Amino acid sequence: MALPLRDVNPTRTYPFVTKALVFINVAVFIYELINPAIVQKYAFVPALAFSEPYRWVTHMFLHGGVLHIVGNMIYLWVFGDNVEDHYGHLRFLTLYLMWGVAAAFAHYWAVASQAALFSAAGAVGNPMWTPAVGASGAISGVLGAYMVLYPRARILTLTFFIVITLVEIPAWAYIGFWFIYQLFYGALEFITLQSSGVAYFAHIGGFIAGALTALIYRRRRAVHYYWYWQ
Repeated sequence: MALPLRDVNPTRTYPFVTKALVFINVAVFIYELINPAIVQKYAFVPALAFSEPYRWVTHMFLHGGVLHIVGNMIYLWVFGDNVEDHYGHLRFLTLYLMWGVAAAFAHYWAVASQAALFSAAGAVGNPMWTPAVGASGAISGVLGAYMVLYPRARILTLTFFIVITLVEIPAWAYIGFWFIYQLFYGALEFITLQSSGVAYFAHIGGFIAGALTALIYRRRRAVHYYWYWQ
């Protein structure tokens, strides 16, 4: 197990949006503890995705437990500021939401395919009726963009293997391994028609959306920075 603590990659702007997203997610989670009914009302349920389209966005701000939100917010805190610095505050917020929607679409495709393979009918045993929550799809987009934009940045990582240690790992290695992990277990669950409760295809879809965004806009942004500072 490896947990990112911070990156060695300074920014030039204050991450207003990243910190606001962390605050909103934590605030919503506290409200979830008070009123758990909002999870069923605002989670992403594939069977209701088009009749209740607000769920494509609202699910990003809900979480399934303390470990779920803590893990997601650590990743957003570590990697979000640099991506926000690169794109600017408003554009980053727009992209973050778009990556979350792309992640939900990938999850929708995966569970719809599973439902077809199951030949399931009705809500019982049909993955189309299983609610999905969490910011991890949108944050996966942040990771995809970060790996393309800053592949050589060093990630200070707390590792839990034989001993607990702190090591610096290149972003391409840390995030690349994370993505391979999502691919492996996502494919395994898809083939075996099983579910661990983790929306691996949402992570995969969000990551690909973020990486493609960075591949498209990286050079354009770099030219702008060169002109600005020269």
